[in-house]
Amino acid sequence: MNAATDTKVRMITGPEAANMALDEALAADPHVLVFGEDVADGQGGGIVHGTKGLSAKYGDLRVRSTPISEQAILGAAVGAAVAGMRPVAEIMLMNFLTVGMDQLVNHAAKIRFMSGGQTGVPLTIRTMSGAGGGFGGQHSDMLEAWLAHVPGLKVVVPSDPTEWKGLLTACIFDDNPCVFIESTMMVMTGMKTPAPEPGYSIPLGKANVARVGTDVSVIGYGRPIADAHSLAERLAGEGISVEVIDLRTIAPLDMKTVLASVAKTKRAVIVHEAVRSFGVGAEIAAHINEELFGQLAAPVRRVASKNTPVPYSSSLEKAFMWNEADLESAVRSTLAGK
Repeated sequence: MNAATDTKVRMITGPEAANMALDEALAADPHVLVFGEDVADGQGGGIVHGTKGLSAKYGDLRVRSTPISEQAILGAAVGAAVAGMRPVAEIMLMNFLTVGMDQLVNHAAKIRFMSGGQTGVPLTIRTMSGAGGGFGGQHSDMLEAWLAHVPGLKVVVPSDPTEWKGLLTACIFDDNPCVFIESTMMVMTGMKTPAPEPGYSIPLGKANVARVGTDVSVIGYGRPIADAHSLAERLAGEGISVEVIDLRTIAPLDMKTVLASVAKTKRAVIVHEAVRSFGVGAEIAAHINEELFGQLAAPVRRVASKNTPVPYSSSLEKAFMWNEADLESAVRSTLAGK
């Protein structure tokens, strides 16, 4: 092996990032458990192989496939967390969280508060969703705004595989219930970013100024951040300076970083994959208007998917989704606005 090969950067996908985080956590702490549908090697190591090789390495007691019962998976995760373990429960698709919302909302999110802080619930729920793959309305919803509305839950959405690894590691070792939302389309498109060093972790509740700019702040999270970077790069050729804020964590929401950015640029465009109505973008826009109304050079703009169930038809699904052209239109509109 020559020196050039030695220094080559390893690139990883989202499932590989998840596997790295889980492998490190299982090795570091015997209290970490992983379970969910098909996660053990006997069932393929997860539908996208995010847990491949882990049951062979750590045993079926620590990495265990479960029956198809989201209520049971979430209930077992709450029970294990209360008993002192650090469970990582996989709910295959985000829509299926709705089957176990009682366990999540009435138990996981509230036990610490109802016990006067005596009982922690250090669990992580990994789940996947996103439109664009033709999976239909029951397999594609982004429901992060539902979850962020529940006090006691932390809600995390990575924007690329490197972030995926760092944020998942932080979730696993957080002492509160965390819902970690992975992107179906990041997996399907094979998105890759550099593998971080072992132990890499990203603090929860802290947004990332992913690109520094001066003319307009584009605020988002998850898959749309790639579009924000692409647009910012193109507009830079026209002399337009776009600042990109990757929230990383939806709850808790780092409004300090958002407000500092918008106070500088005087303009804000918020983008998210979920439907527009009652979304995270509305909450952020409300905060910006409350704190910076007199300083804004233009109204806050929101870019999001249409307010309908996700269509199955590819042409309708494409029409349903936000796209980079929508984001560009919003950015140009706010730059022209008074």
